[in-house]
Amino acid sequence: MLLQRIREWLTAEGVAFREVHHEPTRTSEDSARARGEELRVGGKALLIKVDETFRLFILSADRKLDNAAIKQHFGAKKTRFATPEELLQLTGLVPGSVPPFGAPILPFPLYTDPSVFENERVAFNAASLTDSIIMPIADYRRLAKPEIFRFSAWSAG
Repeated sequence: MLLQRIREWLTAEGVAFREVHHEPTRTSEDSARARGEELRVGGKALLIKVDETFRLFILSADRKLDNAAIKQHFGAKKTRFATPEELLQLTGLVPGSVPPFGAPILPFPLYTDPSVFENERVAFNAASLTDSIIMPIADYRRLAKPEIFRFSAWSAG
């Protein structure tokens, strides 16, 4: 089970993380409420097909995706979200449960927006709609080793 792999990895790497079991959450707003955290602390993970390659993008949950920035960064002609069917086939996960990690957790190149690093910690649904992990941002940066570039805009909400 992916949740157990995440727990074991974080523990082996000496990360002091907090786990929260909550009602099923499908939106970033619901997840933040269930965790008792501000929306901006949430790390929203989006699996996006950039031209022909699936890539994992993480941004602060209070931001929206800037597709133009992604196209420009990769010199891509098209981008689209993975469908729920593709997500399930590629990861075994449902929308809203994707953790913010590439290897060794998920087999995708990982990109993180600088907005994630504006907080002291990051909270995310950990391969489940009912289990969240909250961990220090320094540990996230150290373990995830993402490529960092800006691909978010302020949400209009």
